[in-house]
Amino acid sequence: MDNINALRDQMSEPVKDIKLNLSTVLTRSQALSAEQTWAVALCSAYFIQDSALSAAIEADAGEELSVEAREDAKAAAAIMAMNTVYYRFRHMVGKEEYSQMRAGLRMNRMTRPATSTALFELCSIACAALEGCEMCIQSHEAKLTAELSANHVHEAVRIGAVIKGASVALS
Repeated sequence: MDNINALRDQMSEPVKDIKLNLSTVLTRSQALSAEQTWAVALCSAYFIQDSALSAAIEADAGEELSVEAREDAKAAAAIMAMNTVYYRFRHMVGKEEYSQMRAGLRMNRMTRPATSTALFELCSIACAALEGCEMCIQSHEAKLTAELSANHVHEAVRIGAVIKGASVALS
């Protein structure tokens, strides 16, 4: 984790907790595989548009993260950037009229990812949590707990939260 550690070294004493958390969430997940961990971290960095974190994660993930997982992380971040705006709007307005309208937004990669639906959903839940989209959080959490466990969801959200904290700590 040379590149991540180089970023961690840039963090000052007041953000020591984030510095330590960054190392922990990337190396000590009990629920997620290494590929899932790195994919969620990469997706989260893409989602918050932090190119330094994205580059460090890309470099340090090495062979733990397949080309397909890297591509799914990017696709999940992009689709969730769109969806969290659209579905949060529909939810916040709360008018039945909008919920009856067809979204008309392409999301084919979500149902046919290059890796697995589980990995794509783990990336998606992290983005939903980062954006605070209640409707997306509920939808992706339900899909994940039907296939995996609450521990998987918890770990993905923790990773997303720490990536966001690291981005703030480095700014």
